Amino acid sequence: MATVAFTSLGCDKNRVDSEVMLGILRKNGFEIVAEEQKADLIVINTCCFIRDALEESIETILEMAEYKKNAICKGIIVAGCLGQRYEKEIFQEMPEVDAVVGTTAYEDIAEVAKRILQGEKNIKHIQNIDKAMKNENAKLRMVSTAGYYAYLKISEGCDNHCTYCAIPYMRGKHRSRTIDSLVEEAKLLAEQGAKEIVIVAQDTSIYGRDLYGEPKLHILLEKLCAIEDIAWIRLLYCYPETLTDETIEMMAKQPKICHYIDLPIQHASDTILKRMGRKSTQNILKQKIAKLRKAMPDIAIRTTFIVGFPQETQQEFDELMQFTNEMRFEKLGVFCYSQEEGTPAANMDCQIAEEIKQQRKDMVMELQKSISAQYCEKQINTIKNVIVEGKLPQENIYCGRTMQDAPDIDGLVFFSAEQELLSGDFVKVLVKEASDYDLIGELYYGNEFSE
Repeated sequence: MATVAFTSLGCDKNRVDSEVMLGILRKNGFEIVAEEQKADLIVINTCCFIRDALEESIETILEMAEYKKNAICKGIIVAGCLGQRYEKEIFQEMPEVDAVVGTTAYEDIAEVAKRILQGEKNIKHIQNIDKAMKNENAKLRMVSTAGYYAYLKISEGCDNHCTYCAIPYMRGKHRSRTIDSLVEEAKLLAEQGAKEIVIVAQDTSIYGRDLYGEPKLHILLEKLCAIEDIAWIRLLYCYPETLTDETIEMMAKQPKICHYIDLPIQHASDTILKRMGRKSTQNILKQKIAKLRKAMPDIAIRTTFIVGFPQETQQEFDELMQFTNEMRFEKLGVFCYSQEEGTPAANMDCQIAEEIKQQRKDMVMELQKSISAQYCEKQINTIKNVIVEGKLPQENIYCGRTMQDAPDIDGLVFFSAEQELLSGDFVKVLVKEASDYDLIGELYYGNEFSE
């Protein structure tokens, strides 16, 4: 039995692709191992969304290629965005790579692996980037997250064509999975122990528009809520301009849907938004945020900004700072603009110096730090429903997340407990203290509950 080791880089959508590949390999008789030095084949599922991700992917490939110097590793397979984007250059620039598997060809990973073991080299397996995902393969997933939560990838590709982004060139146009197939997959995840389902895609808010003629995210959410063993459903990557009233109403109505949403806004200046190719305006953004907060006063809104976009003036940056201060986002991340090859923005005049980008990023994050600290302070003396993430044995302290915190990217709740708890347990925690991003408390044993 041949052995395969896996490294998955980049976003949670990439992670789902990796989990599908792991399942397909296992079904085809491969043994999955955690240690690269014991693997016959090493697969790296790459990301190159921004320059830092590209550099990380290249460094990881070169690091994994060192294992080819021993007698065990027979091949390196590069999957995902880097291979798709640089299919013409990769073998010439990186002779250590034995096969490239594109973003829509990953479901043939077992076939490519077998060809390498038979002695083939320089295998390029690239398919039409608009190819639909195979529903049946998602059922084979080997979930790589902690067992109590899992990501559900509801669509692939993107139709937005923002001027700074290369994703449509690597992932193709927006293609939704069917509602029935996603519900079936979520049921399987629940049977495997998943209590929290995190919904992801390049653009979740338009889910179903290509299949059903109009967005059907609210219908999907309703059907997922009917799955008995799922306790939380979380929404990431909803574009504000296409987030429907029906989805907001469903979020407010269904207790299983977390009062949390990720809205990638990117900027607040109408001039910059237009230059970015975004469909929003500051007015549209404010209206959508107001709707969300009216429907769910306790909602945590996470967003991301890009600073240093070409031609961004001091006045336009000041507008972003003012918007940040006014909107009081509970969660916020900031990226420095990355000049991505092949995108319209890369050829725009007046590219901003890296040091100015970093200064602007630091300024937004310093403002957000104070906003986050004030938000956390307001949680003191409230009782939170928390999913246990783990234990810090040396301090005898547990950590977990509230409904307002997504895995891996948001803050934690640290709390003491006299009883033994398991990861994935739901408990009530009385918040006693707060830091800039995290909460500190103790297990609550009373019946009274107010989050």
